[in-house]
Amino acid sequence: MERLDKIVSHPGIVTAVKKGFVTVQIESTSACATCQAHSRCGFAESKNKTLDIPTVDWQSYTQGDRVTVHIDESRGMLAVWLAYVLPALIMLAVIIALSVAGLPEWIVILATLASLGLYILLLYLRRQKINTRFTLTLTH
Repeated sequence: MERLDKIVSHPGIVTAVKKGFVTVQIESTSACATCQAHSRCGFAESKNKTLDIPTVDWQSYTQGDRVTVHIDESRGMLAVWLAYVLPALIMLAVIIALSVAGLPEWIVILATLASLGLYILLLYLRRQKINTRFTLTLTH
């Protein structure tokens, strides 16, 4: 049976190995151009990104190993929604609601910043549950 989710892969280099974790520096490559989400993905924005990837076979990796990091494309899109789309929608909703209510601009600005702060706090408090949704895998 064909798998419906596409796998997004990024080449990288192991920069550190700790008990239970492998730190990988993702290299920016032209392969990002083939991904449908490349224009919204944080990997495409800069030259290198560093990830701490939990793995049970961490002992099989050494510093300098070339690896490939894999994630389901649907999980990548969830990350885009959590990081970019939902905060933008929250800001827009607060700005429109408070502006229509006739509040002064400085209150609208403070309320918008406060709503983003609450959203970030909520993400922080739910980080364990969110982390379980994002499964990164490594291959040599």
